[in-house]
Amino acid sequence: MRLMLALAALLIAAPTLAAPPAALFTDPPHDAAHPARMEVLHVPVGGVEIVAVAYLASGAGPHPTLVLCHGWPGNEKNLDLAQAVRRAGWNAVTFNYRGSWGSPGQFHFAQNPEDTAAVLAYLRVPGNATKLGIDPRRIALEGHSMGGWVTVLVAAKDPLLIGAALVSMANMGNLGKMPRDRLLGFTGGETETLVTTPAAMADELTANAAAFDVGAAAPGLARLPLLVVTSDDGLLGDANALVAGVRKAGGTQVTERHFATDHSYSDSRIALETAVLQWLATLR
Repeated sequence: MRLMLALAALLIAAPTLAAPPAALFTDPPHDAAHPARMEVLHVPVGGVEIVAVAYLASGAGPHPTLVLCHGWPGNEKNLDLAQAVRRAGWNAVTFNYRGSWGSPGQFHFAQNPEDTAAVLAYLRVPGNATKLGIDPRRIALEGHSMGGWVTVLVAAKDPLLIGAALVSMANMGNLGKMPRDRLLGFTGGETETLVTTPAAMADELTANAAAFDVGAAAPGLARLPLLVVTSDDGLLGDANALVAGVRKAGGTQVTERHFATDHSYSDSRIALETAVLQWLATLR
């Protein structure tokens, strides 16, 4: 009863969304020959191997695949979204950047796009794609918060992706423009599991304020289907500026969704999953 009331409230609050996909609430039939499964991956990059997890869909495949980029520091990894994507017949791959959440190495913002590109390259290796049931011609990228920034920088340069989704994208270039004392206060609260220090992160952000700005990436996104999801977390301006740049560059495939919730979409998880699954269903 509680679930039905919650679903009804969702549909009332977000009338622009169609009924949620069945994958949100219905497990797929068990396929004894090709069951859904999970694989731990070790992806080589920068002289180490970062940790990734593949949530692999049931069925013979190959399946389309969504790679999810977590934010900073990554307390919210959107694993419920990964599971919903798998129930919808897509593979989902999550991973941890160098120096975060058990992946070896030092954490540096500039490395995060490199790590993401390495994951994509790993999944496209013919032997890996076959083993994991991945269609290398149908891979999309999604990122939350800092992961949205990573997604922008990677997707703008990757001609093989079929789409990119940004969830509360944080333009990391803007952080580097903060006064140092304010920036140190910010970085000091984002250190969980990261192999770095608040001062090192602040220094990197300040030194790369221009290079980390997403504005220059807008033309590269204009060719892609783009999903932009925002919330009431203060980052709407970053998203709006990027969308304006994409459209100015000729982009016509932008889908926007806004939810009145916090940065982690704490009370809008089903709404977030619905938006992503409906968008994925449009990709070819």
